[in-house]
Amino acid sequence: MAKWQQLKRKCDYLLGLILNGIGALGIAAAVIASFAVSASAQSLLEKIKNGETIRLGFASEPPYAYPGDNNEPLGFVNAITLDILKKLGPAKVEPVVTEWGSLIPGLQAGRFDMITGGMFILPDRCRNVLFTQPIGRLGDAMIVRKGNPDKVHSFQDLRDKGLTMVTGSGYISVKWATEAGIADDKVMQVAGVAEIVQAVKAGRAAAGSADYFAAKGFVDKDDSLELANPYTQWAKPGYPAIAFLPNEQATVDAFNAVLKDYLGSDEMMKSVGKYGLTKENLPESATTAELCKG
Repeated sequence: MAKWQQLKRKCDYLLGLILNGIGALGIAAAVIASFAVSASAQSLLEKIKNGETIRLGFASEPPYAYPGDNNEPLGFVNAITLDILKKLGPAKVEPVVTEWGSLIPGLQAGRFDMITGGMFILPDRCRNVLFTQPIGRLGDAMIVRKGNPDKVHSFQDLRDKGLTMVTGSGYISVKWATEAGIADDKVMQVAGVAEIVQAVKAGRAAAGSADYFAAKGFVDKDDSLELANPYTQWAKPGYPAIAFLPNEQATVDAFNAVLKDYLGSDEMMKSVGKYGLTKENLPESATTAELCKG
């Protein structure tokens, strides 16, 4: 055999080893990836039943949800969530506190497993998350300085007087302001209710729009503020719920099954009563399907 033929045979042999090695590595990588996908495909409901740690995402928005002195999840939405979780499995919980506007992006990014911040069911949100059935029915309020010097009693007043309003980034109030015809440069958006209160107190805004319970909680502790009275709401009451990723339908179904008998029960009212929620705030016959349609 000529030397060039021997050299070619050796090269072909070595090339075959390399290619086979790459193929083996590729198969191994595919198997590893398959196991990884299988592990990550575990549903949240399975994690709850297996006693794994479940991360609750919420902004500090009393009385809906807020962290305690030891970072424990407080607020009536967290109370409801904890009661339901106990009925579904031995899961542990880990609170993850973030700004309101980061709740849906945080859920989508995997920073937490569910949103327990008292998010209202709205059509545009329904396109990004799955909501449980509503857990309450709540209205909004307008925070003003003591004596209401600008005589603000509605969104129309803010529009007609050319006054600046402040509300939370991502709040439904932003949409209401647009619908009411308030100019964009007259709508200040901040992180949450605490910042709304500070903007009104400092005179940077004539009034602040927030949920009634959250607003009342701050106003009751500050003699320099009050809630506009009378006050004409721009829209119908809102309906908060617990939110999950779109691929967690089984988890939502399990939550709803428990919620059906839990809602309005003595157990629920005992858990939420200390946060000011009463049976008058129950969602009555409203459903998520109807609210998602708008």
